[in-house]
Amino acid sequence: MPNLKLQTSRALKVIPSNRTNIPMPRAITSGTATATLANKLVDATKDFIALGVQVGDIVYNTTTPNASMVTKVDSATVLSLNANFLTIGDKYTLYSGTNFSGSIEPCVLYAGAPGNIEVVTAGGDTVIFNGLQAGTFIPVHVIKVIPDFTTVTDIIALW
Repeated sequence: MPNLKLQTSRALKVIPSNRTNIPMPRAITSGTATATLANKLVDATKDFIALGVQVGDIVYNTTTPNASMVTKVDSATVLSLNANFLTIGDKYTLYSGTNFSGSIEPCVLYAGAPGNIEVVTAGGDTVIFNGLQAGTFIPVHVIKVIPDFTTVTDIIALW
């Protein structure tokens, strides 16, 4: 078996989610929700249109933590999301859902704690990696970490 040499240039802490893929590690903006509306991100201090936010971009609620995907840019200050998970005062980071060419770019994972990780591979397969030790790299192209059977914490996506 040839030696595997893992050299990456980007990394992002993963929030497992049934609703979103792993975002690209390119933050568009971050802030604090200024209102609570069902399935919305409201931030009166931002101009999401000027920032170039697009359908498919990913919002990480860093207060709870949780993740959701942008389904519509309603206005400069309001985004529709595919989940109801932000309330007034919640901190968030908005990431690009695709790379610069508009594609979802798979990553490899690092497990910071022992346990199991359920993933969707770049090929569309859902698989559970059981019995991982802390410090394990998963050299499989992954696009999503599913929380249902994931017990590992401190998961890092690497590109």
